[in-house]
Amino acid sequence: MSFLGRLRAPRRSPATTPTSETPSQHLPPSNSFPPSRQQQQQQHQREPLPLYLSQPFIRSTIVTGNYKTLVTLPKYVDPNEWVGVNIHDFFNNLNHFYGIIIEYDTVEACPTMSAGVGLDFTWIDTNKRQVRLPAPTYIDYVFTWVQGLLDDENTFPTKTGREYPPTFPTTAKHIYKQLLRVFAHIYHAHFALILHLSLEAHWNALFAHFLAFGKEYDLLDLRDLRTPGGGMNGGVAELAERWREMRILDV
Repeated sequence: MSFLGRLRAPRRSPATTPTSETPSQHLPPSNSFPPSRQQQQQQHQREPLPLYLSQPFIRSTIVTGNYKTLVTLPKYVDPNEWVGVNIHDFFNNLNHFYGIIIEYDTVEACPTMSAGVGLDFTWIDTNKRQVRLPAPTYIDYVFTWVQGLLDDENTFPTKTGREYPPTFPTTAKHIYKQLLRVFAHIYHAHFALILHLSLEAHWNALFAHFLAFGKEYDLLDLRDLRTPGGGMNGGVAELAERWREMRILDV
């Protein structure tokens, strides 16, 4: 997908390595009670479906056949190397897509790193405090951090005879978690622009491939994209569930 756009370069260095962020939780006023599950479901039913969950866009893709074929480990290939190569490709393709919509992902338009109602991600600063960041700042920190890891020969070895470190599986999961959040934000805030550019088939195919690969190699945890109450609220966790029901994916 290299024709999709110019690869953006990170602008800033992250304040710290993202490892343990959690979705921010909005507490109700002291004189009120949280809505019941039935009330939440009724409210959700009244809300229109996001475009990416609506027909025909939810089925739009450039891939035909089973994603299992794309993610199966080739013969004689080291599993860590296969994971490393694919993370590199997913990062570059996601970076290309973000380069297309970056001028619309502004501090004013996206003051928080949101992936849906009640699902705002926070960053851990140098003092180990959770801080809210505008989406473009958060994503820039993520891309800077991931690019630094990809360029680190000790983390992603490229020379013959070099072994992947024992900590690589944990590092790969952290990277996957952050890239998943970027996917989720773009679906939530900028899918209409992707539709306007007629790129929804390419975008869905990339995300479905990302999900299938993450499931195959135990890199993916969609619980990170559920609201504090455990709901999906029309987010990409629900998209993955719909794709599973439609037999597009097994996640």
